[in-house]
Amino acid sequence: MTNDGYFPQSVARTYDADHGGTDPGLIQQTVEVLYDLAQGKPALEFAIGTGRIALPLSERGCRVAGIELSQAMVAELRKKETGNPIEVAIGDMTQTRVEAEFSLVFLVFNTIDNLTTQEAQTACFRNAAEHLSRGGRFLIETQVPPIQKLPFGQTMSAFACSPGHMGIDDIDIVTQRYTSNHVWMGGDQTTSLTIPFRYVWPSELDLMAKLAGLELEHRWSDWDKSPFDRFSKSHISVWRKH
Repeated sequence: MTNDGYFPQSVARTYDADHGGTDPGLIQQTVEVLYDLAQGKPALEFAIGTGRIALPLSERGCRVAGIELSQAMVAELRKKETGNPIEVAIGDMTQTRVEAEFSLVFLVFNTIDNLTTQEAQTACFRNAAEHLSRGGRFLIETQVPPIQKLPFGQTMSAFACSPGHMGIDDIDIVTQRYTSNHVWMGGDQTTSLTIPFRYVWPSELDLMAKLAGLELEHRWSDWDKSPFDRFSKSHISVWRKH
């Protein structure tokens, strides 16, 4: 495995379409929420990736920096840049530092699950808190663990089924770890990808936040700021630094 982890060039060049989503309405909605939370001050994106969110947020007028493990993902970001280059530190979001203070640190699209141990996820919160100014916010967008869909004793859950893409999660409820297994079919070509994750409960995230000196401020079901309830499949949570 290279320093690009599970996101080498072969994944990075199609990441937005295959994983991140390119719906301009949703991207704009996401950017507006982040812009308001940043309150006109600098923001830092953990796992900035291809700049799917950071670039339009920067264009909106928010100064953005990023941390990213995959150099291939950052190379895709650079291809899309049209203004001043975004500062990106290459490294692990659990410990890599950007030498500045921020009013907002954010981590979107289930990426907290890419950290496959509770210790790493807790370290991510601690690193976020260390980058925040007093009163600053840490935002995470992630799924509610999808285990309610599993029949008792089962471990497999399909999440994609189309002529071009099949996806199955293999879930271990004991360790909270799972692997997402993708297969893409196009013409005569078939490509596959398997990525390990660790799902994490909202209450568990709140405890990680508290250990890092952060308190829950908001929890929504989506970027519309819909109320979070027992039917929510995802959540956007915002914690504030004391």
